[in-house]
Amino acid sequence: MKTGYILVSGGSGYIGSHTCIELIENGYQPVIVDNLSNSDSQSLDRIEDISGYRPTFYKIDLCDRKALDRIPKDIIFDGLIHFAAFKSVNESVANPLMYYHNNLESLINVLHFCTERKIPHLVFSSSCTVYGDATELPVTEETPLQKPSSPYGNTKQISESIITDYLKVHPELSSISLRYFNPAGAHPSAKNGELPQGIPNNLLPYLTQTAVGLRKELQVFGGDYNTKDGTAIRDYIHVSDLAEAHVKAFEYLMIDRMGSNYELFNLGSGHGYTVLEVIQSYEKVSGQKLPYKIVDRRPGDIEKIWASAEKAEKILGFKPKRGIDEITRTAWEWEKHFRKNIEKSIS
Repeated sequence: MKTGYILVSGGSGYIGSHTCIELIENGYQPVIVDNLSNSDSQSLDRIEDISGYRPTFYKIDLCDRKALDRIPKDIIFDGLIHFAAFKSVNESVANPLMYYHNNLESLINVLHFCTERKIPHLVFSSSCTVYGDATELPVTEETPLQKPSSPYGNTKQISESIITDYLKVHPELSSISLRYFNPAGAHPSAKNGELPQGIPNNLLPYLTQTAVGLRKELQVFGGDYNTKDGTAIRDYIHVSDLAEAHVKAFEYLMIDRMGSNYELFNLGSGHGYTVLEVIQSYEKVSGQKLPYKIVDRRPGDIEKIWASAEKAEKILGFKPKRGIDEITRTAWEWEKHFRKNIEKSIS
């Protein structure tokens, strides 16, 4: 029997790969399942380069329940971290059925797999989008959920309900939902970072791709919000801090001190930054000006949101270490490192 493994769905993606690195550095052995729809297998090379360990990988679409049978039954998993999901707000507005099918079907199959393989612990990748246009700021875990502004956000809200309903009849399974705010930045080594396929949906990769000339200019969606400079406010958390939070959440599940078999936590910095403030931070750490243009608001976006991060600090012992300047600096260093390697491979 093989033991001590953690199954990581979507583990070759941006957050998943950083979490695999953090798991390895803390003595765990991640096994990755991913269909590579928004990532590539080279992330395994990057994980190995940084950590010295290459996770076992299975190319599996989690919407295909039978495909999970390819994972050998002699591997005993201590837990499962479920990242795999489509995650673009505006894409979900344009194609809602794709999001409902993928994000909900994959979660249902993951829950079945946990029961079939007797996996005791599940960490679920949720989102601050479950709060919708929040009625109070900062949002705490007790803030009432509003109707999400996008199908993506709705899939996360529904997913949390699916998990809580499932746990009522499966008390042997315990779970934590982590409501991310805005993950950004890159590994401090500059060897791993966000690498979206096609046009980026998140601010930082669009910003850095504009800086290296891949995009003509950065589009700032909306300049007439009720904020200090008219641009939307978000709470940014460094991806390496976020990865650390997943390890702490998993370990909290393992020590079995929750009192119930379900808990949820906000993961954010506790600070809100406007889009223009993020641009200013980037310009400061990189020493260059960034061309940008303010355009119409984007469907599905909300005006402002940031977290109360007190619960995660009190219970999980997690507090982000890296601020906005470290986020923009590492994102820029990763972009330069990645483009340099492409140029080397071409030459």
